[in-house]
Amino acid sequence: MKDMIVHILLAEDNDGDILLTSELIEESPYQCPLTVVKDGAAAVDYLFKKGPYKNAQVPDVIFLDINMPKRSGLEVLKAVKNDPKLMHIPTAILTTSSSTKDKMDAQKLSADFYFTKPLEVIDLEKVIKSIRK
Repeated sequence: MKDMIVHILLAEDNDGDILLTSELIEESPYQCPLTVVKDGAAAVDYLFKKGPYKNAQVPDVIFLDINMPKRSGLEVLKAVKNDPKLMHIPTAILTTSSSTKDKMDAQKLSADFYFTKPLEVIDLEKVIKSIRK
């Protein structure tokens, strides 16, 4: 499992959270190439291979900030889980919010995971272990 390469798409607009997440991934025992997009519209374009992302690699895991410009993480999650080619990808919502409504909305949209920032090693391991190849 540790030799498995897991491509992660991180949709996050906060540079500090991007840095923390990338450092966590670098310190993990897993090989996890990381692609970062900074808003929800770019995440959708990446996932659906539009515009500058026409040759994008389909990620093995998606981490979505819930509050992003252009499209929220929940809007991106809905697009992912409604697409037969993407719906199998484990998707985690990342948020600073402890709102019960946000968590319930994410569950209704079939989020696989819901984590409060900052992401921890144990959270990353849960997501990676959920991948069935």
